[in-house]
Amino acid sequence: MKQTLFFVFCISIMLTSCGNYQRVLKGDDNAAKFKVADSLYQLDSKGKYRKALKLMEQIVPVYRGKPQAEKLMFMYANTFYELEDYFLAGYQFERFETSYPKSDSVEVAAYKSAKSYYELSPRYSLEQKDTYKGLEKLQVFVNKYPNSQYREEANVLVKELREKLEKKDIEVADQYLLIANQVGSYKPAIESYENFISDHPGSIYREDAFYGRIDAAYNRALSSVPQVVEERLITAKGYYNQYIKYYKVGARREDADALLLEINKRLSVYEVTTTEN
Repeated sequence: MKQTLFFVFCISIMLTSCGNYQRVLKGDDNAAKFKVADSLYQLDSKGKYRKALKLMEQIVPVYRGKPQAEKLMFMYANTFYELEDYFLAGYQFERFETSYPKSDSVEVAAYKSAKSYYELSPRYSLEQKDTYKGLEKLQVFVNKYPNSQYREEANVLVKELREKLEKKDIEVADQYLLIANQVGSYKPAIESYENFISDHPGSIYREDAFYGRIDAAYNRALSSVPQVVEERLITAKGYYNQYIKYYKVGARREDADALLLEINKRLSVYEVTTTEN
């Protein structure tokens, strides 16, 4: 009996609460909407955030320029963030930073704005516009707030985004090489590997780029007209020497050595010819 009464009591509270929410939502009392939205926001659940958001959307224009606006605008941006609407969260946190640069919440807003773009970053094989923006925003945050409690996490996110861009770039270079093996045009692959080496000096894929450049250069020499084969083999050997300078015990050392063996074998033909002449 007691359990039944308690259940009926809970249902009554829920119905009363829902009825009150609907009255406030449909009413014209902006102060009541602010109060209910704040109460729902503090409950920290997705269902409550959604209900709070409906109220906030009605009163945000009304409270602009008023003392309560700073708190409201932060809640508004963070509600989008908690609901995983990272596009609007990033935008609203950016607006908060601009509008309230002296706010106690501006550091959190800056971090969550940057992290929103991190969350929008797609898998590496897709267009990386949001990845670049997230990387830029996170780097700005780290520079602006060097002692922030979020600095360590921000650096982890920066590393992750950089590795995503590196993975995309190395796969683009590898794709150029794959195409070159079919059509015989190796220069774009060589340039792509060179760009990777220049753009990503600390990358975990840098050795692959050094090796790929040797491979592309060697195959370019083989597919060239006779007059330039020797010159291009020497270029490929130079790429090997650059590889070995950094990766004496590299994971691709065995493959690189096998290429060098082929390069030297083919170059020896020109040495014999020169001797005979």
